[in-house]
Amino acid sequence: QVQLVESGGGLVQAGGSLRLSCAASESRFSINVMGWYRQAPGKQRELVATITSGGSTNYADSAKGRFTISRDNAKNTVYLQMNTLKPEDTAVYYCNGRTNWPNREYWGQGTQVTVSS
Repeated sequence: QVQLVESGGGLVQAGGSLRLSCAASESRFSINVMGWYRQAPGKQRELVATITSGGSTNYADSAKGRFTISRDNAKNTVYLQMNTLKPEDTAVYYCNGRTNWPNREYWGQGTQVTVSS
């Protein structure tokens, strides 16, 4: 089974940067799409960005232009470079991976990102 482990979260001042990493364990199943989601207190979990194994990306409007998602297929790792962070970016960020066969979705434990004003 796939295990996802996030790292890189922390406390940063507004305007600063962080890079999140998510490493997936070795698996016989192909992880077709990896992504980052976040959940702020009192809000539902929302998509931040996704990337396919082929490198196609998708961003939430709030992330576009500031965040960059990338993927190292050889290392089974996905990254999220976050620049020009804002207090509203404060949330727990979760790594997500999806396989087509079997049809499964995997989640990491989450990493806290706190942006102070």
